Amino acid sequence: MTDALKRLSEEGVAIWLDDLSRKRITSGNLAELIDQQHVVGVTTNPSIFQKAIAGGDGYEQQLTELAARKVTVEEAIRMITTADVRDAADILRPVFDATQGQDGRVSIEVDPRLAHNTTATVAEAKQLAWLVDRPNTLIKIPATKAGLPAITEVIGKGISVNVTLIFSLARYREVMDAYLAGLEKAKAAGLDLSKIHSVASFFVSRVDTEIDKRIDALGTDEAKAARGKAGLANARLAYEAYEEVFSSDRWAALDKAQANKQRPLWASTGVKDKAYKDTLYVDDLVAPNTVNTMPEATLEATEDHGKITGNTIAGTYEQSRSELDAVEKLGISYDDVVQLLEDEGVEKFATSWNDLLKSTEAELQRLAPSEG
Repeated sequence: MTDALKRLSEEGVAIWLDDLSRKRITSGNLAELIDQQHVVGVTTNPSIFQKAIAGGDGYEQQLTELAARKVTVEEAIRMITTADVRDAADILRPVFDATQGQDGRVSIEVDPRLAHNTTATVAEAKQLAWLVDRPNTLIKIPATKAGLPAITEVIGKGISVNVTLIFSLARYREVMDAYLAGLEKAKAAGLDLSKIHSVASFFVSRVDTEIDKRIDALGTDEAKAARGKAGLANARLAYEAYEEVFSSDRWAALDKAQANKQRPLWASTGVKDKAYKDTLYVDDLVAPNTVNTMPEATLEATEDHGKITGNTIAGTYEQSRSELDAVEKLGISYDDVVQLLEDEGVEKFATSWNDLLKSTEAELQRLAPSEG
């Protein structure tokens, strides 16, 4: 065992777990990961909940009670998922207190079917914050065009946000702009900016998966040389944009009012291609004031053989630009790839949510008390 996770934390990377289930909470596993693996946060998404609840472990009693009350399937899912998030938030509360609210956070996502509806997203975010009722919750809002004004509105109300499904550098800049606009609204309303936090979840491995697929279809040696480079290059240039925005005059005014920077969060950090080292998106994305949310397999791989060698983003910007240029020169459109990934990301989460609705409905029917 290396102490790579400790070194990663010392480099200013917050380690969050990209998974949650009731079994993980009740077995003491989450507490153990916090205690021994330097985990200081948890992210969830519709796919994670779908897997956890379909697995069924630990949900039977609550489902039985919900069935007895004849609640709708939508309400049942929200009762189940917010209960898990609340319990995880309580387990992480000491971390939240120790880090002045920066870490010790648990994220829960608005209904992904609302991703293109600003008004409904804002209403759902407020409802989720109220339902979970823990100061260390982050409400996840997708970085769609409709999501951007929702981010501003929700931050403006003093609710902390995890902006998810960011793939493009242009969209990332719009996300940071939406966050700053939200802080400005909150400041004008007299809210305490020091209590408002946000992360921007920039997806990494999915970029390589899509671009590599297009590279493999070209099949030339020149194309193959560009494999596995775009995901890191894209994320590193996102960090450059972060440094730029959070050293601007606009930020300085908010900084004076005790606002918190919106940290970049590296998401989709599980390696999909066996040709790459399984700690690629951890070892090569080390920089201060970032978050890396990892599936458990990536967390374990990093603990076992991660190579943390200090900041691996500083000094890479020129090389990263030339790596993305090389992909464009092959005739692979960056804009086309990132738009496709955003559309697919929203669709995948909506599919998982619909699957969750179906499997939960089946359970509620199975456990419904017989009339009499």
